[in-house]
Amino acid sequence: MASLSGLRMGSVALPTAGNRRTPAASSLRAIAPMRMGIASPVPRVPVMLHQQRQGSMPAVVPTQQARSDRVKASAAASSPAPAAFKWGANMKDLGICVGIATIMWFVPPPVGVSVKAWQLLSLFTGTIVGIITTPLPLGAVAFLGLGAAMLTKVLTFAEAFSAFSTEIPWLIAIAYFLAGGFIKSGLGNRIAYAIVSAFGKTTLGLTYSLVMAEALLSPAIPSVAARAGGIFFPLAKALCLACGSDPEKGTQKKIGSFLMLTCFQTTTVSSAMFITAMAANPLSVNLAMSAGVNITWGGWALAAIVPGLICLVSVPLILYTLYPPEVKDTPDAPTAAKKELEKLGPLSLNEKITAGAFAVTVALWIFGGGIGVNAVAAAIVGLAILLITNVITWKECLANGPAWDTLSWFAALIAMAAYLNKFGFIPWFSKSVVDVVGQLGLAWQPAFGIVVLLYFYSHYFFASGAAHIGAMYPAFLAVATACGTPAMVAALALAQLSNLMGCLTTYGIGSAPPYFGAGYVPQVRNMTCIA
Repeated sequence: MASLSGLRMGSVALPTAGNRRTPAASSLRAIAPMRMGIASPVPRVPVMLHQQRQGSMPAVVPTQQARSDRVKASAAASSPAPAAFKWGANMKDLGICVGIATIMWFVPPPVGVSVKAWQLLSLFTGTIVGIITTPLPLGAVAFLGLGAAMLTKVLTFAEAFSAFSTEIPWLIAIAYFLAGGFIKSGLGNRIAYAIVSAFGKTTLGLTYSLVMAEALLSPAIPSVAARAGGIFFPLAKALCLACGSDPEKGTQKKIGSFLMLTCFQTTTVSSAMFITAMAANPLSVNLAMSAGVNITWGGWALAAIVPGLICLVSVPLILYTLYPPEVKDTPDAPTAAKKELEKLGPLSLNEKITAGAFAVTVALWIFGGGIGVNAVAAAIVGLAILLITNVITWKECLANGPAWDTLSWFAALIAMAAYLNKFGFIPWFSKSVVDVVGQLGLAWQPAFGIVVLLYFYSHYFFASGAAHIGAMYPAFLAVATACGTPAMVAALALAQLSNLMGCLTTYGIGSAPPYFGAGYVPQVRNMTCIA
């Protein structure tokens, strides 16, 4: 207690055992002088506060208000400035898309075209411009197009989302999941290193090895989407990554941009070389047969083999000039690849499982048609094997943004293009072309040239080769033969062009979305190279 006797709160003495008084005694002493009119001493605390107010001595105890002000000032100084507002879209490009669609919307439709068909064409055109300029990610652009179609009551919900129940978009999405297992297991790297060790002295050599391998498999796998997305896109991506070309690191132009664009363009060539190389080719054969032209498997292959091989050789050379890779010669790459293969050692369990899953999937793609197994079911079998054996997880599939993005925009475009046909725009366009060409009175050679050009470039209106063939092949075949073109020449040329025209856009054939969804080639770059 003695140690406490000297403690003071501020300058007020704490009561101790020696100076404590009873409440009654202290009260009496305080009251007595007041009653007697005697001035009592001024208490110590009020004097100090008076002196502080006069500025004669510093404040000892800060007031509550002062403490609150200091806390607020400190918080204001430490809090970051509010972030400036930033648009989530490129508003200039988005404005161009909306402007084009709006202008077309208010232009009166041509005679013979319904208002609904013209309005859908306006929205479809605005969406295509958005797919090219990408003011938002492609899936978002396509959903805005579908949303606009539903808001304006041009399409119902069922019509707008009808293509999400079709085969090709899902086949492409599943191909992305399979590609994830191909790369994650290490099998992709192993095969890529093997290819580099054999052909890797030049980027052009690597590219030709993939192009020719894809062409060799094309007559056995009747789905270009399965062939490209499920086999060669994973292999091409693994090869790019093995060579240090990765869009996430800004190195896509090393070899990846050239390789991806070339692999895509040549898939349209290999699909045109054989009836069984593309799912829609038998449709052309059936339509030709209904017009009295019988196309056999051998006849198709014989007509296509020479121009096809010329294209397979020349397309990589042309793109090598127009869109050259940054790395062209890699003389040390084969030796380095062999060393990497040695480091990998024998096949791991996951690599063996992945190889088995791909073998089963490819076998079903080749022979499944005979037992009623479609391409999507075959792909799901392979995916199921990888999921069950934990080579990949469903969480990784859900996190595969490009797969879901591609599924979204490709299905949206297929739906819009399909309803352009159902609403009558495509039949009107086809009939108009037939009438114009028929009235020109040209010899069959120039007339057929015009027919071919119009048929080829009209593919911008389609997101599916089968839809294009079904809508326009019979009419264009009829006008070509009416102008004097030999029936077999016209039937084969239009049928094979039905594959080649897929090279025009990033949405016109099933092999396009995987290669362009990987981020190696901008949408506009493909259009520029084709032009």
